[in-house]
Amino acid sequence: MTDLGNGPSLRGAVDLSSLRGRDQNPASAGTGAAPGAQPGAVPLIFDATDDTFAQVLELSRTVPVIVDLWAEWCGPCKQLSPILEKVVTEQGGRVVLAKVDVDANPQLAQGFRAQSIPMVVALIAGQPVPLFNGAVPEQQVREVLAQLLTLAAQHGVTGSIDPGAASDPDAPVEEPPLPPLHQAAFEAIERGDYAAAITAYEQALKENPRDEDARAGLGQVRLLHRVQDVDLQEARAAAAAAPHDIDAQFTVADLDVSGGHIEDAFERLLDLFAGLGPDQRPAVRERLLELFGLVGDADPRVIRARARLSNLLF
Repeated sequence: MTDLGNGPSLRGAVDLSSLRGRDQNPASAGTGAAPGAQPGAVPLIFDATDDTFAQVLELSRTVPVIVDLWAEWCGPCKQLSPILEKVVTEQGGRVVLAKVDVDANPQLAQGFRAQSIPMVVALIAGQPVPLFNGAVPEQQVREVLAQLLTLAAQHGVTGSIDPGAASDPDAPVEEPPLPPLHQAAFEAIERGDYAAAITAYEQALKENPRDEDARAGLGQVRLLHRVQDVDLQEARAAAAAAPHDIDAQFTVADLDVSGGHIEDAFERLLDLFAGLGPDQRPAVRERLLELFGLVGDADPRVIRARARLSNLLF
């Protein structure tokens, strides 16, 4: 098992819409209700799909999620799946199991780079943690799960779900409240006060430097703040007229990232970096590192851009 950040790419383009509000409406999928941000309404074992996986990622910020990539034709999958289900059920809600049929969900299969199955990956705080490939004995599954729970605790993911809540569709489900500073940040974002949201997230990180939700939120809201009220056409015209103007290139790169044009943003800043002198390069490098963090260190576009940056540095 590897540490966080070394797994496959799942995040793709940065989804800034998540900062403007959270969808808390669970939808039906497979063996049970698909996970939303309300962990109490989630079954221990459920089917996950290309369409519902964003909710699985969000759920992993509360409770560790084990992802079982399988197929109907796969014999070893049929050996491993019952073991996973048994061990997960015994945990009583400290971990959940998301089952992904790779034939029916090609985007997830590609995102996890599932070259062979069964393939088992965990998600902690939205980040993938490879566990094992192929059928393994029950004892090994238990040992890996124990390590996973330890790793999750180190990253602040210590929640659980109520296994009985999902079985009663009429049972009231209450959303756990956000930490006060996170709530303040969301409220500031909703009213368009990005400066106040930045202050709230910065204070949250000051109080808890390991608050990864606050760190991610801070990076995203800083980007929102920078592109607020920027005219795209004017920004592109200014950047084209001054190819070595750092601020002009930063603005267009920010707009590209916020619009999902990740590679364009990276290439713009790397080309800028290559043409600058040693005194100007640090600012561009810092902006690149900030954008890398927004997209995710495991994203292949980030990996390629980091490699080029290293070549330019050395």
